[in-house]
Amino acid sequence: MKQIPDKSFWQLWNLSFGFFGVQIAYALQSANISRIFSTLGADPHNLSYFWILPPLAGIIVQPIIGVLSDRTWTRFGRRIPYLFIGALIAVAVMCLLPNAGSFGMTVGAAMVFGLISLMFLDTSINMAMQPFKMMVGDMVNEKQKGLAYSIQSFLCNAGSLVGYLFPFIFAYLGIKNTAAKGVIPDSVIYSFYIGALILILCVIYTSMKVKEYPPAEYAEYHGIKEEDKKEKTNIFKLLAKAPKAFWTVGLVQFFCWAAFMFMWTYTNGSIALNVFDAPTVETVVKGVQRVIIDTQSNQYQDAANWVGILFAVQAIGSVLWAVMIPLFKNRKLIYALSLVLGGIGFISIFFIHDKYILFLSFLLIGCAWAAMLALPFTILTNALTGGHMGTYLGLFNGTICIPQIVAAALGGSILALFTKPGFVSPEVNMLVLAGVLLIIGAACVGVIKEKA
Repeated sequence: MKQIPDKSFWQLWNLSFGFFGVQIAYALQSANISRIFSTLGADPHNLSYFWILPPLAGIIVQPIIGVLSDRTWTRFGRRIPYLFIGALIAVAVMCLLPNAGSFGMTVGAAMVFGLISLMFLDTSINMAMQPFKMMVGDMVNEKQKGLAYSIQSFLCNAGSLVGYLFPFIFAYLGIKNTAAKGVIPDSVIYSFYIGALILILCVIYTSMKVKEYPPAEYAEYHGIKEEDKKEKTNIFKLLAKAPKAFWTVGLVQFFCWAAFMFMWTYTNGSIALNVFDAPTVETVVKGVQRVIIDTQSNQYQDAANWVGILFAVQAIGSVLWAVMIPLFKNRKLIYALSLVLGGIGFISIFFIHDKYILFLSFLLIGCAWAAMLALPFTILTNALTGGHMGTYLGLFNGTICIPQIVAAALGGSILALFTKPGFVSPEVNMLVLAGVLLIIGAACVGVIKEKA
């Protein structure tokens, strides 16, 4: 099998640069979806259900993109057409989603519009994101994959940093941070607009700079024989032949991504109550008297902006830790250590009531995030050969989506167990649970079987 040649740092950089723009979009979604639906009037116990659609769309779309791109070749390449189409759809939806409360619709209609927009946004982001991971698997040799995925992790976190800070920056510049009941503040709307512009510019840059290997050259680099091309196979056969790394890393992924789903869903409410002392109001939901956070209050909206700052701190921690990860020769050791540090970060939030001390918590959470972005794909792609790289990476996305779906489906019921009648829901307890899940994930790293 012909060896893929080494690439320069800037070739590896260009290969993943578009990920910067994609991650801005993903960060805006992650940090603001709970805020958007809470502002539209969602009950905290139902908040996690709004998060089911994104991973559900991902688990369907990603394998399809993997299978189709494995079989595609155009003058623009095999993966790039899919990331470009995904980016265009994401740009359109990013301009619509934050306006869910601005079209004069009823609360119910605005919720449905927001849900449909969210589904299309996450599907298109997934469609744009997955090809970047596939191109590293396609075009980078095993020796450089650790560096390539670390660069991708760096760009991912740099994009997250920008996306998380946008609402805070716009509010600081004087753009309105509050709005009428059921309407999303302008600081959030403008953030999505600017994020959409940066996304399409970054994807255009990568599309112009990267030239994918043509089919014959790709086959030489990946040991694909003529009979392999004629082989009739399907997803189920490929799963049956998946390397052990696919399943063992997937086990760790389950606990990690469930933990981060709880973070995205419940951090806004946790920080608003624990740190900003947001006021509460009584309301009746389906005949049941409940105490909920007043999402129209300045304290809640200020807390929501501060969550963007905390997520940005997490991204900074991820960037710094991503630089450290390649220095460790023992991948499993640094993987487990990173998850333990993240678990400690989540649990510490319960005890902290100062907004600045929370920076330490989210720096630790960033360590886990950096490892989750880089190490699973390095371990898996090193264990893969042949012409089904895209399909396997698409299927591997199930280890990201399934735990999110499970966490979103169970989140409301678990939160209800923590909630006393007549009291506001203690959403911070869900972050403690997230920390426990990360520590369990760290313990499972020991079962991973790496390619010798």
